[in-house]
Amino acid sequence: MEQMIPLTIDGVHVEVPAGTTVLEAARIAKVNIPTLCYLKDINETANCRLCVVDCGGRALQAACVLPVAPNMVVKTNTPAVRQARRINLELILSNHERKCLSCVRSQNCELQKLCLDLGVESGERFAGTQNEYEPDTTSASIVRNNNKCILCRRCVGACANVQKVGVIGPVRRGFKTAIESPWEMKLAEMACINCGQCITACPVGALTETDGTKDVWKALADPTKHVVVQPAPAVRAALGEEFGMPMGTSVTGKMAAALRRLGFDKVFDTDFGADLTIMEEGTELIDRLNNGGVLPMITSCSPGWIKYCEHYYPEFIPNLSSCKSPHEMTGAMVKTYYADKAGIDPQNIVVVSVMPCTAKKFEARRPELGRNGMADVDAVITTRELARMIKEAGIDFVNLPDEDFDSLMGESTGASVIFGVTGGVMEAALRTAYELITGKTLENVNFTAVRGMEGIKEATVKIGDLDVNVAVCSSTGKASELLDAIKRGEKQYHFIEVMGCPGGCVNGGGQPIVPASVRNWTNVPAIRAKALYGEDEAKTLRKSHENPEIKQIYEEFLGKPNSHKAHMLLHTTYEQRDIYL
Repeated sequence: MEQMIPLTIDGVHVEVPAGTTVLEAARIAKVNIPTLCYLKDINETANCRLCVVDCGGRALQAACVLPVAPNMVVKTNTPAVRQARRINLELILSNHERKCLSCVRSQNCELQKLCLDLGVESGERFAGTQNEYEPDTTSASIVRNNNKCILCRRCVGACANVQKVGVIGPVRRGFKTAIESPWEMKLAEMACINCGQCITACPVGALTETDGTKDVWKALADPTKHVVVQPAPAVRAALGEEFGMPMGTSVTGKMAAALRRLGFDKVFDTDFGADLTIMEEGTELIDRLNNGGVLPMITSCSPGWIKYCEHYYPEFIPNLSSCKSPHEMTGAMVKTYYADKAGIDPQNIVVVSVMPCTAKKFEARRPELGRNGMADVDAVITTRELARMIKEAGIDFVNLPDEDFDSLMGESTGASVIFGVTGGVMEAALRTAYELITGKTLENVNFTAVRGMEGIKEATVKIGDLDVNVAVCSSTGKASELLDAIKRGEKQYHFIEVMGCPGGCVNGGGQPIVPASVRNWTNVPAIRAKALYGEDEAKTLRKSHENPEIKQIYEEFLGKPNSHKAHMLLHTTYEQRDIYL
């Protein structure tokens, strides 16, 4: 029987399991204790000292790491506690670049909110020398500005503990401490996978995505350019949060309407590309199963995972599916099939992808993803960047009427929309693979065994006479665990899905940033995932091979899945990359 510990917090009596921290107990008692560096299960290091409480001892204690004790009496709101928190905030501000009006995190900055809550107006009381840094803009995906860094180490925890990458960490000591890469190298010189989990962990504006909006505005203003946009599945599950809508609200129709009002000539859907990916990837898997191909086959739609594999597990490169990711497939079709249909010179077409993922910015620059000197995708903006563009254009997003995507590459099935959730690619592939292999209709399309937010999920799926062993990994850290188990001979699979971010694309590095005060106690990916599963359930067609536009593009242009033409346009190659560049 679990031991329960009684204690009192601000006069509220509670009993909590042994091992609970005072911070967690306070939440049960409905007492708010402010935090800044604390990120549950990721960074629990008591760096900021904003959560100090009075437990009757000689010194104030950090609630985030202090275990409860029997009959402990905790006070969170004494004059000494409030003074200590204000002093700590002022000390942080004294070495912080206070350019709030020009910061993309203004009004969604945890430091800014704490200063407002605690009545701290400036750090002038401790004014003196400030460290000055040149922002690192070398990465295709991430900008690091240490002038705004508060040394909370949340980004370090996300990079090292969750993603198992560890390309940033504290260097030097005392006042000169900074979060940097080893030997003062730039992010572009490291084996950074561009996933952006450091950005979503950062409480301030020290880490942001590279700005792609300027190029998009420029293209939209150029009358000689035909600008096509495509949003990813996960974007529609989170974009509404940027406009005050409840988490998990699906805004597909409003998103299409907003994109049209921004001036895009065609509003296509990356969901179409997801259905196309399943046709190519499912056929590739069947070929490997039947003809002795390299197994397990591993999905290739997550660019953060692909770069992680190239750097840290190059021996698994032959296992990667050769399929491009869905938005790259859509881009390739826009500049070939659509260009021919519309009679437009592909040189005059600009393809813009709206992605939940910062790694897509790096992916779009890969030289192998294009042809004839043209990239498949010309610009990538994140969900956050799209929200900023909508606000800048003065569009009343919440009150927009729902609109549909444009035809030719706007139709999709339920299988495609769940690409945005961990396990979704696997489930979509199994729906199609089952019918292609057996020739029978799959009545129950819900493969619940691969759903859920666990880091690693395993299942054996019966397809005809074949038992297919599958696994789903959520985050590169969990992928590392699984690949190591395979290397040790402990696990055997036919097919593996890897999503670079924990929870999948709904929790990507380009999604709306959720403050730690909410994130620590809320399963954000699961709530957003419900929106996508809801769209899947509402679709009339729920298998990729049933999409009429997919059928049309094979009949008119590609021939059949994995044809020579399909390989030329929809498949790619990978390369081994060094750890230090």
